[in-house]
Amino acid sequence: MSRTKPAIDPLITLLRSVLPESCIVADPVSMKPYECDGLSAYRQTPRVVVLPESVEQVQAVMKICRNTGTPVVPRGAGTSLSGGAMPHKNGVVLSLARLNRIMQIDEHNRSARVQAGVRNLQISEAVQHLGLYYAPDPSSQIACTIGGNVAENAGGVHCLKYGLTVHNILQVKMVNLDGELISIGSTALDSPGYDLLALLMGSEGMLGIVVEVLVRLLPRPKVARVLMAAFDDIERAGSAVASVIAAGVIPGGFEMMDKAAIQASEDFSGAGYPTDAAAILLCELDGTEEDVNAQVEKVEKLLASSGAVDIRLASDESQRIRFWSGRKNAFPAMGRISPDYYCMDGTIPRKELGNVLTRISGLSKKYDLRVANVFHAGDGNLHPLILYDANQPDEFRRAEEFGAEILDLCVAVGGTITGEHGVGVEKIDRMCVQFDSASLSQFLAVRKAFDPDGLLNPDKAVPTLARCAEFNAMHVHHGQLPHPELERF
Repeated sequence: MSRTKPAIDPLITLLRSVLPESCIVADPVSMKPYECDGLSAYRQTPRVVVLPESVEQVQAVMKICRNTGTPVVPRGAGTSLSGGAMPHKNGVVLSLARLNRIMQIDEHNRSARVQAGVRNLQISEAVQHLGLYYAPDPSSQIACTIGGNVAENAGGVHCLKYGLTVHNILQVKMVNLDGELISIGSTALDSPGYDLLALLMGSEGMLGIVVEVLVRLLPRPKVARVLMAAFDDIERAGSAVASVIAAGVIPGGFEMMDKAAIQASEDFSGAGYPTDAAAILLCELDGTEEDVNAQVEKVEKLLASSGAVDIRLASDESQRIRFWSGRKNAFPAMGRISPDYYCMDGTIPRKELGNVLTRISGLSKKYDLRVANVFHAGDGNLHPLILYDANQPDEFRRAEEFGAEILDLCVAVGGTITGEHGVGVEKIDRMCVQFDSASLSQFLAVRKAFDPDGLLNPDKAVPTLARCAEFNAMHVHHGQLPHPELERF
């Protein structure tokens, strides 16, 4: 019996005219790894995956997609936790993984020019011999790429003192929807015109395809010491954070973990955490020897007066690294105590830390799901990890509703629905809670200016006003939505 050969997708034929076969993945089985990013609960098989090896190939792909009206989803290492890199079923996944060269290191100007697929940690490793490093250090820094960091405006455990990605980038080269290569930013301290560089940070691939980045490098601190403080009450730990910052001390890193996170991390990494504590704080102080010694003494007193029951100073560099390894391995540690977990990302005023954590505990009982809390305490960036089993009926639905209530709580106390993980598909409905129709209209207008056809990472991050009306989280005047021309986005 003869078999009819499957029809060749005309889009793939066009892509083969500008890319070698080794840069195209069209087989459904081979595309499985690209169905999702770090938020694996949401999956979609793309139409095709391309892995260009040069900026010129990226430009050629974009021209084809624009001419054929094909959606494009850019992808770095796929470590995003908000579904920002989830494919479009009719679209192209454009992976930047093969644009992975460090192009130039400028020791005198303390900068490095790198392609989008260079790993975050790879930059610091490349300049270590110069006594320099790249400051933003998300927990996934061993794998995440600099292009993805720009897309999400990534932070990390040291962002309190040294800033997010937006504070550590000097220039970006991106390919727009028409396939043009555009340079934004400057090698100088400032550049003329509007600050479009800041606009690109956290834009989640909706304004263009980042292909090259000029990053700022910093000299490594001469001395870095870590204090670990244990508390028998989580609200006291939250109050201690506010006390330290109010006293004028800006730690290099200031992290907090609750009992569930402490126990899981200690079992996983053996960092030396007190497993009987209700919460611990990790406070890193860096600078000159004299300054650090004075700050350590000051912070020890503040922590003790705030109710710390145990305060330990890392005895050497090895122990300092161990203390941090427990925090950075908190996410994978959860895999040993739960089949699945749902990582949230919201930001609140520091003064609300204790209150919000107490209320999260109440929500855990309401939804009958365990939760472990790890977060950047210094800037109020929460990362509650909701533990569930996807094989149990209804557990993922409850986890989603639990997470939504946490984000609504963040907004209610004066915070935001995301600190560094982006919005993606995960939080798109919560954008309707965070922003009013006028604000969302402006967001959509910016997107339209860069992407009039709505082809760049569609259905992510910024909801249409119609979606918000359906979500019933936005007041609609007289049954009319403002700016109807934006509703197709």
